[in-house]
Amino acid sequence: MADTENARQTERVEPVRDQDRTRGDETPPAGTSGRPFGISGGDWSMFVAIAAVALAIGIVNALSGAQDAAWRGDGYDVGRRLFWEMSSVAVILLLLPILVLAVRRMRRTPGLSAQVGIGAIALLGFSTLHVTGMVWIRKLALWLAGSTYDFHFSLATVLYEFRKDAVAVALIGGTLWLFESRRELKNAAFAALSRPTASQQPLSSDLIWLRDGTSRIRVAPRDILWVASAGNYIEYSLADGTHHLIRGTLAGAEGELARFAIVRVHRTKLANLERVTGVDLKASGDFELTFDTGQTLGGSRRYRPAVASLGGRIAPA
Repeated sequence: MADTENARQTERVEPVRDQDRTRGDETPPAGTSGRPFGISGGDWSMFVAIAAVALAIGIVNALSGAQDAAWRGDGYDVGRRLFWEMSSVAVILLLLPILVLAVRRMRRTPGLSAQVGIGAIALLGFSTLHVTGMVWIRKLALWLAGSTYDFHFSLATVLYEFRKDAVAVALIGGTLWLFESRRELKNAAFAALSRPTASQQPLSSDLIWLRDGTSRIRVAPRDILWVASAGNYIEYSLADGTHHLIRGTLAGAEGELARFAIVRVHRTKLANLERVTGVDLKASGDFELTFDTGQTLGGSRRYRPAVASLGGRIAPA
């Protein structure tokens, strides 16, 4: 009776797994490190690489702009141009997590049109925030220095900045895409190396977990004599005389246990052929199995071929 009450809280038979697994034992998926925006150690190295390239491009642009101005007869004001470039680079680096999230969402989204839509939204948002942030940084810095900054807002200016942002997003997004592809390949390779080899499989696959009420019992398939259907439950009968009611179906248990030579011998029963020491065939075609514990179990003629592998232990009909 207690077993029946406990079984109402149970699920199904499960293959044994490491129940004491810690977070450090598993490779965390991209974007799930628990840090802001899902940034992990690999993300930081990626950001550092992109920042180094962006800074180098900004410095080259500033030097080139100052030199071009000097050739036109203007002053060689490299400091001012460096400030323009660095304010833009700073905002771009602050907005990198948005591009990371957009690239990861695009990789998880099926369909080219949906991916293009995500990319377009990311580009518009990135450009808007980039221009706004860049302008306000310049305004604030010059205000603190006792000067002013005029962005000369116009459609032409906005399109000019948007064109540059589109190129930057395409280059950064392509770099992020390559980083994500490399990350997935590394994770796949790690998973393949971590997968148990054929020689290691018996350590985990030759044990199963039974959920008996709120308890979990680890059982060696060798200890199972038979499994029988009991309404919405299945009953496991073990060699030591204990029984466990598990919520589930006999068909589900059959699929889990077939590899252990626990096969169907009746519409409502599975038997462990490894524990059978004798088979008594009836005139009707039905049969009776005798286990090494002395217990017996009846089987139906429909499943008589299942015990054919017992060979010499089958008495002639």
